[in-house]
Amino acid sequence: MATQKYTITQDTEAQLRVALRGCDELLVQAEFAQKLARSQATGTPLRIKLGLDPTAPDIHLGHTVVLNKMRQLQDLGHTVIFLIGDFTSMIGDPSGRNTTRPPLTREQIAENAKTYYAQASLVLDPAKTEIRYNSEWCDPLGARGIIQLASRYTVARMMERDDFTKRFKGGVPISVHEFLYPLMQGYDSVALKSDLELGGTDQKFNLLVGRELQKEYGQEPQCILTMPLLEGTDGVEKMSKSKNNYIGIGEAPDSMFGKLMSISDTLMWRYFELLSFDSLEDIAALRAETEAGRNPRDAKVQLAQEIITRFHSKQAAQEALANFEARFRDGAIPEDMPEMTLPGAPLGVLKVLREAGLVASGAEAQRNIEQGGVKIDSVKIEDKGLQLPAGTYVIQVGKRKFARVTLVGV
Repeated sequence: MATQKYTITQDTEAQLRVALRGCDELLVQAEFAQKLARSQATGTPLRIKLGLDPTAPDIHLGHTVVLNKMRQLQDLGHTVIFLIGDFTSMIGDPSGRNTTRPPLTREQIAENAKTYYAQASLVLDPAKTEIRYNSEWCDPLGARGIIQLASRYTVARMMERDDFTKRFKGGVPISVHEFLYPLMQGYDSVALKSDLELGGTDQKFNLLVGRELQKEYGQEPQCILTMPLLEGTDGVEKMSKSKNNYIGIGEAPDSMFGKLMSISDTLMWRYFELLSFDSLEDIAALRAETEAGRNPRDAKVQLAQEIITRFHSKQAAQEALANFEARFRDGAIPEDMPEMTLPGAPLGVLKVLREAGLVASGAEAQRNIEQGGVKIDSVKIEDKGLQLPAGTYVIQVGKRKFARVTLVGV
C-alpha cells in the first residue's frame, strides 16, 4: 500500500486538543505530540487503529464514543483502521470478566460482522477508512507462530492484569486460551504498524500489550488513547445489549428518541459530554441555563434530535419529536411520573408491578394482565411469567398509573 500524503490544516497543539477532548487517558502524551509533529512535517498521516470484536450484530451508542474520536482524528487527515476481530472473537475477550466467556463460532462471527462496518460507516468516512480483519495475519501464524509469539510475553506480566489477578486469588478458573487474547490483540498492532490505538478504559491492558510487542518486533511503540465507558440507560452498568440498557444506532428514530428522553437528568450531561458534537463551551452554557431553572427536558430533546439526525436524518428527528409530544398531548404517557430503581434483575413482571406500587398484590397484578391493562414501553403485556432484564421501562397499569422503573443486576 502506497504511503498516503495529506495536507494538515491544524498544528500539533490543535490536533492534541482534539485527541484529548473527552478522553480518559493518553499514553504517552509527549510521544504522541512527537508523532503528530513528525506527521505534520512530512505530510505522512498517522496510522490509528480501533479493533472491535463482532460479539453482537449491532453497534450501540456506547461503541460510538470511541468511533467519534476516530472520526475526529480522521477529519484531521490521519489514516484510521477499523479492525474487525474475527479471529480474536473466537477466543473471547476476558476484559472485566470474572468468568471465562464462551468463544463464538466462525458462523456467529461472520453473521455479526455483516452489519458492523455498515453501521460504523454512519460515524466514520467510509471513503477514508481502511477496513481489516485480524484473521488476515492471525490464521497464517499457525500453532508454531502462536507459540513463538507467546514466548515474547511472560506469565508474570500477564498476571498484572486486574481481572486475572482477582480470579486467581479468588480461586476462579482462568483458561490458558484467555492469555492468548491480549497477545493476539497486541499482535494486531504489530501487523498494522499502528501509531495510536484507541479503546475503552477496560481495554488498557490489551493496548499496552500491543505497545510492548511492537518493541519486541523492533517497531516504534504505539501510543494508546482510552475513552470512558458510557453508562447505559439504567445509569448504572456500562451500555450493553446483554443488559438491555443500550440504544442501537440502527434503531428506529421513535425508539431512540424515547430511550434518550428516559435517561435521568444527571446522566444526560454524561451523554452530552461523550456523544454530542457541540462545543464544550456550548454544553457548559446549556447546563448553566438548566441549573438556573430551564426545564431539563429541553436539553434532552436537543441531545435526542442531534443523535437521531446523525444516524437517520433531520426530518426523522423532527418527526420523532412530534410523535413523542403527541403521545404526551394525547394523554397516553404523562411527562412526569414516579421513578425508582429495583435491584435483582431479571425480575418477574408481577414482582415489578408490586414493588413499583402500581398494584397492591400479586393477584391484582395477574388480574390486570389478564384484562389487558398492563403495558411496558407502550406494549401490552400478556405473559404473567415475563422476566424483565436490567434496563429502564415505562410501566402503565390502567389509564392513570405510571412509573419509570430501572432494573439493575445484583
